[in-house]
Amino acid sequence: MDKHRVSGVVAGRLTAREYQDNFADIHPPLSAHEALVEAQRCYFCHDAPCMNACPTKIDVPLFIRQIATANPKGAALTIFKQNIVGGMCARVCPTETLCEEVCVRNEAEEKPVRIGLLQRYATDALIESGEQKFARAAATGRQVAVVGAGPAGLACAHRLSMYGHDVTLFEAKDKLGGLNEYGLAAYKTPDDFAQREIEYILGIGGIEVRSGARLGENVSLDDLAKGHDAVFLGLGMGGVNALGIEGEDLDGVVDAIDYIAELRQTPDKSRLPVGRRIVVIGGGMTAVDIAVQTKRLGAEEVAMVYRRGAEQLKASGYEQELAQTSGVQIRLWSAPVRILGEGGKVAGVEFEYQSAGNGGGTGGTGESFVLPADQVFKAIGQKFLPACVGESGVALKGSRIAVDEERRTSVAKIWAGGDCVAGGEDLTVASVEDGKLAAESIHRSLTA
Repeated sequence: MDKHRVSGVVAGRLTAREYQDNFADIHPPLSAHEALVEAQRCYFCHDAPCMNACPTKIDVPLFIRQIATANPKGAALTIFKQNIVGGMCARVCPTETLCEEVCVRNEAEEKPVRIGLLQRYATDALIESGEQKFARAAATGRQVAVVGAGPAGLACAHRLSMYGHDVTLFEAKDKLGGLNEYGLAAYKTPDDFAQREIEYILGIGGIEVRSGARLGENVSLDDLAKGHDAVFLGLGMGGVNALGIEGEDLDGVVDAIDYIAELRQTPDKSRLPVGRRIVVIGGGMTAVDIAVQTKRLGAEEVAMVYRRGAEQLKASGYEQELAQTSGVQIRLWSAPVRILGEGGKVAGVEFEYQSAGNGGGTGGTGESFVLPADQVFKAIGQKFLPACVGESGVALKGSRIAVDEERRTSVAKIWAGGDCVAGGEDLTVASVEDGKLAAESIHRSLTA
């Protein structure tokens, strides 16, 4: 907390009611009547484009038809068979660029079926009921180590347990969930939903959890491979990219992902210090999450600055609109040159205007401007830390783990998936699919 306590950075700017309203569920759930009406809007397409657009291939028409026939738990089972983290995905997936974007309702210039909210309605119904729909097959006696309890690791562990394999889930942090627990905006996942969903996932049994187990420190990949029949790595991205500019070490310069994690773990938001004038450097989902949340914590001015144009922003159109309607100013074609300080504390950021180059890159124009700030958040992406795999021989492709179509690495008995692998899409739903594909491959290998 001391790192945040710089000039202009204080806690308790708002009233208790304002904090409650600002961090309430951004997408209130559908009522039973609303879900029924929305489900009846679906055309139940035979060759459904929404299903093809889903990375986990959920049978969308089927689960919506089940909702329409007053069978939400059956709908949830349809979802969970393909995506065991379907409750969280219903909350955080960019459905506007996946299933809902290709909904045929769009062709009639209507709004698409609200697939994400319908998925949430169904999965919430089953999780809240506590009814366990999955059972383990007969024990195979095979032991599998799953490293990392994010979406990929959870999906892999659950699928392997279904097949009767014994799974040990190794997680570095105190809580399971990965970015679902530590890296998403609080208003997207209120009421401790990430942990409630994990409780349901682990309810199948056969999964032993070991928290505080950090690969490369107190856990060795070689030892895991020797002591288990297979290993799955769902390591995520453990590092944060640096800006590489003057002033990056000033008091008040904060990694966005660290602050979001702290915010998620702080029940009383009035205790979290925030600046009056915020500059967020980056243009992705994390940049939007930190920008909107600092505004909701009471920051007066929040600017999100990106070095390219609107077409290159990684944040979805919906997220960009959320930022702007929350009072965040989005400034484009501006690259940070240096962070200015006074007395060792942040005072502002100097940016240089950029222009598009012929090769798709950017180049400085020589013109610059300064944005005053008492808090600066770095949100320019995370990176995989290859040191954690040690001298195991696991090959990399670029800066991430190389895998084949079945998510096998270059080392026998070791699979990997999620954000840590080359080609990873940095989406929760894509990580779930990786974990599922790897589990199927591991199962085939163990039963061949």
